[in-house]
Amino acid sequence: MRTSLGDLLATHDVLLADGATGTNYFQRGLTSGHPPELWNVEHPEHVQGLHREFVEAGADIILTNSFGGTAQRLKLHHAQDRVHELNALAARLAREVADAAERPVVVAGSVGPTGELFEPLGALTHDVAVASFREQIEGLKDGGADVIWIETMSAAEEIRAAAQAAIDAGMPYTATCSFDTAGRTMMGLMPDALVRVFDGLAEAPLAFGANCGVGASDILVSVLSMCSGEHTAVISKGNCGIPQFQGTEVVYSGTPELMGTYAEMAADAGARIVGGCCGTSPAHLASMRRALDGRTPGETPTVDDIVTRIGPLTNAAPSAGGGDERARRRSRRSAD
Repeated sequence: MRTSLGDLLATHDVLLADGATGTNYFQRGLTSGHPPELWNVEHPEHVQGLHREFVEAGADIILTNSFGGTAQRLKLHHAQDRVHELNALAARLAREVADAAERPVVVAGSVGPTGELFEPLGALTHDVAVASFREQIEGLKDGGADVIWIETMSAAEEIRAAAQAAIDAGMPYTATCSFDTAGRTMMGLMPDALVRVFDGLAEAPLAFGANCGVGASDILVSVLSMCSGEHTAVISKGNCGIPQFQGTEVVYSGTPELMGTYAEMAADAGARIVGGCCGTSPAHLASMRRALDGRTPGETPTVDDIVTRIGPLTNAAPSAGGGDERARRRSRRSAD
């Protein structure tokens, strides 16, 4: 039963996006340094298997296995000539799973950053970036993606280039940033400034927000900042707790119960799309589904509420949640 993200947003209060791709693939045998995008050809059973587990856990939106699908990223693995092939296949694998579901499931074409810097810090130009993203997006479109899901961005220039490529390809889009550097993106973009990145574009995003970052508490603070105005639907797709090394393995601290609490608080903060990023397994997502389905809408959480229920902040944004420095100091003390 095919649908659009716009239709689901119009008929549901809160949508559940899926969980992690890479960290779940590692559990299935992906080795460090091997591009997940090649698994669309090498191990389609694992790609579709994870999509299916997320749908069974309750996901309304599944992201294609195409995060590093631009020529710039694929050239690191000598696959820059396979952009259309790998992205179309990524979308097709997800499309088959979505179409087999008993309820509407949106296929979101994942588009991550190129990994290159824009002029004058680097050599990447706007025109080259748009062309690169357009090549990837055309593959996702041809494979059956319903919407383009621009994610883990840090530079306004790159967000605009990817958005322009989606518009040029005739695709609706969303966009999220990783606010992982003292409450900002690596390139200094603040959560409450993201809405202005799309000014002047012919089409606005269906939704925008935050993903990845440094933990569930911090992303909730970013979401509070973005939900403070009458904006497009906000996305919160946070990591499953905090990454910790256990020997040589990276393990995320979030339990299914914690991620359920996070999902409720994200919805109360104003997010219309909630999901998980790094470390979020199908079991975590199932807990989030149960929490959202059983949720009684509550008041907008404060930073203190977030710290008390989820855990201490790693990097409180300077203007996160509209709070001042004294409020953030009180929040940090309450976690000690």
